[in-house]
Amino acid sequence: MKIGIVTEYYYPSIGGVQEHVHHFAREARRLGHAVKILTSEMPDLPPPSPEASGPDVLRLARSRPFFLNGGFGRVSVGLGLSRAMRDALDRERFDVLHVHCPITPVLPWLALQHARGPVAGTLHTHYTPGLGSRLAGGLERRYLGRLDLVLAVSHAAASLAAGIRDDVQIVPNGVDAEGFGQGRRPARFDDGRFNVLWVGRLEPRNGLDRMLRAFARLRARVPSRLLVLGDGPLRRRYERMVPRDLVEDVVFAGAVIEGRADWYAAAHVYCAPTSVASFGVTLLEAMAAGRPVLASDIDGFREVLHDGEEGRLLPPDDPDAWADALEALAHDPARAAALGARGRATAARYAWPIVARRVLDLYQQVV
Repeated sequence: MKIGIVTEYYYPSIGGVQEHVHHFAREARRLGHAVKILTSEMPDLPPPSPEASGPDVLRLARSRPFFLNGGFGRVSVGLGLSRAMRDALDRERFDVLHVHCPITPVLPWLALQHARGPVAGTLHTHYTPGLGSRLAGGLERRYLGRLDLVLAVSHAAASLAAGIRDDVQIVPNGVDAEGFGQGRRPARFDDGRFNVLWVGRLEPRNGLDRMLRAFARLRARVPSRLLVLGDGPLRRRYERMVPRDLVEDVVFAGAVIEGRADWYAAAHVYCAPTSVASFGVTLLEAMAAGRPVLASDIDGFREVLHDGEEGRLLPPDDPDAWADALEALAHDPARAAALGARGRATAARYAWPIVARRVLDLYQQVV
């Protein structure tokens, strides 16, 4: 099967959509399918890796970051963009076109306008619709109505199609369960201190400010270290939030795509104090690495983590609760190991070979 994937979000930017697209494409190719990714160039970011810049990645435009709903997104701009999309689709003649985030501009809209064959679309986001979303309801109906197959990574994400489509298929994000289970703790972090890991884009909804407040409380009780993986325009702002007496205890590692497994291996616990999420890709990565997880008690995370099983679900705005939970794990390594073991079993159910085959089976319904 010849598959085209359209997305505004791909490497070198980092996030759940990017991981989904990349690993699904890799698994589908392994199974013998031809896959091309249609996305944009991102000149404000470092160059992508060779795997994300080869002939199977068609970069039709340039995209720019924008801030919305507590986070940074991207949107493609430029003259001739509609023609570039039309020409690419006419030239490639995909058996099925898969559009990610189909109700967001600009590449998804253009793909839906110019597609000639079957189109699948995956909903990734979850938010409370504001005035702009209500005013754009007609556009949402138009673009969701064009889809022959509607997928969502969670029930939380599927809620965006409520009242428009009642045939949404829930197919979760996947995880490289084997790869994240093979990380090795770097020697510099194997010094007896309790390592807390935070991973994400440095933006308000991901809660690094809340993590810093909880860590300050923990550090006063337990010899510990906070590892921060991620980057973004607000990085300097977050670095300035670190109290002067904790600067040596907070490591800002920047954006990491390859080698994340070693960072999870370095951690004794993974924390996700996020305020808005449709799913929990990083939760699955931590589980695959055998690490206990502390996560916000929000809709998207409840579909991945079961409180008391793989970790704990906590109020996102209660730093004392987070510090207490961290301290409890630091003093009870046996419980931490048991939570991590159950996490590995959970992550195995989301392994990419399983998830990708589910998507490919659904393609057969519309091809």
